[in-house]
Amino acid sequence: MSSSARPDELGAFLKARRAELDPRTAGLPDTGGRRRVSGLRREEVAVLASISTDYYTRLEQGRMQASAPVLNTLARVLNLDDDQRTYMLEVAGRLPARPARRAAQRVQPRLRRLLDDLGTTPGIVLGRRMDILAWNPLAAALITDFSTIPEKHRNYIRLLFTEPSMRNLYADWANVAHACVAQLRMEAARDSENPRLAGLVGELSLQDADFRRWWAAHHVAVRGVGTKVLRHPVVGDLTLDWDTLAPTVDADQHLVIWTAEPGSPSHDALRILASWSNGTAPAPADGSADTGGTVPG
Repeated sequence: MSSSARPDELGAFLKARRAELDPRTAGLPDTGGRRRVSGLRREEVAVLASISTDYYTRLEQGRMQASAPVLNTLARVLNLDDDQRTYMLEVAGRLPARPARRAAQRVQPRLRRLLDDLGTTPGIVLGRRMDILAWNPLAAALITDFSTIPEKHRNYIRLLFTEPSMRNLYADWANVAHACVAQLRMEAARDSENPRLAGLVGELSLQDADFRRWWAAHHVAVRGVGTKVLRHPVVGDLTLDWDTLAPTVDADQHLVIWTAEPGSPSHDALRILASWSNGTAPAPADGSADTGGTVPG
């Protein structure tokens, strides 16, 4: 078995995906009887994948290593998307192992310069485990003053779950947080031996029931693009598109930026916020200038 394989994690992932699959979607006949398990039975997955029930059972129990062809077949049977298939191959030890990474991560100089030049666009650089490596002034005005947060706690997903104001910042906090858990689960497949990652998962699992439930669901995703609605205490509601840029020199760092449709109220609000953060505009009359305790989308 490959040294990077994690058979217990593979088994848990297969079981979770099997439980979510609708038998009718899988092409199984409707017998009309009440099913005793959610999703597909083990024997049904085995039949659809043309493998024995014993073989598949051993996979779910973490007692056998699957070949790449079997895994590809299971990806089709379980209707996995590209991210889920990548995760499955990763925990099965079927992707090239990454070298051990223990050195403290620092923002790439090129990303730092780019970030500093984004005067009217909020941006942050995320590293491994969603650690916040760098930010520009507008991101601090939009999200929080990251410099006041101890470096060891300066982590995107940790702030998302531990800062009470987060649920007020996002109009759809649950979906935002769930997506972040799925992204962290994907990273865990690539860096499962990292003690800081294990510590972060353990801490959040103990503190938050939502995190604990979503982590156990074994959903996976990669960071990409999207749209978020934020309820900002200074400039009000903003609808912002977020994008992720990855430098070729370090795939473990991502620049996340937020933009608004030109001419929209959100676009104007970002520019007001930029002026306020630069000290060229007065603070709001209600004195709501403190944006502490919030994180990006």
